[in-house]
Amino acid sequence: MKKKKGLSVLAPYLYIAPIAMILLTFVAGSLILAIYFSFTKYNIITPAQFNGLFNYQRLFRDSKLHLCIINTLKIAAIIVPFEIVSSTLFAILISSRKDTVLGKIAKAALFVPVLSSSAVIGTVWNTILNGGHPAVKAIFGVFGIDPTLLLGSSKTAFIAVAFIIVWKGMGYYMVITLASLTSISDTFYEAAKVDGATKWDCLTKITLPLLKPTIIMNIFLSTISAMQVFDMVYTMTGGGPSMSTTTLSMYAYQLTFKGNKAGYAMAVSNVLMLIVLIIVLFQQRFIKHENSEI
Repeated sequence: MKKKKGLSVLAPYLYIAPIAMILLTFVAGSLILAIYFSFTKYNIITPAQFNGLFNYQRLFRDSKLHLCIINTLKIAAIIVPFEIVSSTLFAILISSRKDTVLGKIAKAALFVPVLSSSAVIGTVWNTILNGGHPAVKAIFGVFGIDPTLLLGSSKTAFIAVAFIIVWKGMGYYMVITLASLTSISDTFYEAAKVDGATKWDCLTKITLPLLKPTIIMNIFLSTISAMQVFDMVYTMTGGGPSMSTTTLSMYAYQLTFKGNKAGYAMAVSNVLMLIVLIIVLFQQRFIKHENSEI
């Protein structure tokens, strides 16, 4: 009996042991290495040489880093509002037509980009915009836009990349919102109709308030994702033109593999990690506050 009790106590830990080992090896291990190498002069080829706080002191003098931080914050400021608003609206529209063929097709169509690789989507859009296809030119020509110039100008490249990222990620947050909508009981809406509430009243006074925790979670997930944008930028613009689309992740990559400054790149990566950590801690406190009010 004692052996059975002992096994029943250990069983849950044995189930999670494989994934725990993977996380410890590749996540915690990578974090420790990133912190260690950030205090060294390292270029991947030669052995690392300890240089103290030099890399972190350099962060304050690096004008390119400051530009990349601004670019990262700007891209997050564009992506997050558009992803959250569009995903919430589409989720509400599809939920109202969930039993129709059109609703099912729309849900599948909006989720397909989420399943595709960001690198593949970036390459495809790069080809579409720069390929000079007559059909693409005709569509953009309606709005007086030359598609071949969208990724070639520092003013438009940033916006083009941001909106393609929104298009790719919107379906993910839409599905999360759809799942939350299914948990809202129909009795709320039936009671509201009895009281003479309109569709707008149901949306603003029942649906959106009950979706508030989900929307808050989506905002933080979208923000964290936007802060780490790399593959879409890499395949579409390579960080250009004139570093106008270079994010912190992209800058760390360029320092490591093009500038042979892996030690300094680790310090830049740690700055990004610190920003994401602050967002996560703020998210936890904010959600706890919201739950206590509920």
